[in-house]
Amino acid sequence: MTDLEDRLRDAFGAARDSTIEHPDLFARVERSIDDARLRRGFRRRLALGVTLFVAANAALLALCSDVDDGRLVMPWWSIELVTDIVLVALAVGLGPFIKRFGRAYAADVFRANPRTGKSYLVLTDVAYYLIFTAFILFTVTFDPPFAWRRSTSAQLEHEAARVGGMLLIMGVLHAANVVALPVIGRLLAGGRRDGVGAAPTPVGPGTWIVRVEPAPGEPPA
Repeated sequence: MTDLEDRLRDAFGAARDSTIEHPDLFARVERSIDDARLRRGFRRRLALGVTLFVAANAALLALCSDVDDGRLVMPWWSIELVTDIVLVALAVGLGPFIKRFGRAYAADVFRANPRTGKSYLVLTDVAYYLIFTAFILFTVTFDPPFAWRRSTSAQLEHEAARVGGMLLIMGVLHAANVVALPVIGRLLAGGRRDGVGAAPTPVGPGTWIVRVEPAPGEPPA
């Protein structure tokens, strides 16, 4: 048993002697703790913001509503207004939220062309907001249909379809972007390897440029 303990002690001692301690180990652990703290703070702020947003819309509906014979009556324009606010909030808040988790993916795709990648992301953001703005303007209602005056459920069904349509468009656009990004990055990287779009090497005055050409009658290399 003593021999086994000695062998284990020698093996662990040799492993400890050959281990190189990184000087930035403590800094990396400290940074990971700070990142975890920031993530927890972001989640708390996000939950608080969503709660305040829902409470504000509920308060707006309550202020615009009235009670008639024990029934809660809401004017059609109040439901339309809250739906428009929700759609704008989805377009403004959910798009950057999804983009926040896709920056590392985009950076990896455009690692050979970082400036092109930044321009591509800016252009896609502009396209997203144009599409969302057009969808909201196309579906907004200024004169209520006759079915809305008879029953509130018809309007609620219409507004739920608007929110679902916004989420569907957002999901399809982001899915198409995820699929298209590697293709575009591969094309740009291939063009750079082939010399397409590569900037010429700057030369100064007094520099000799030698051009090698095949001799007459020789096949080109």
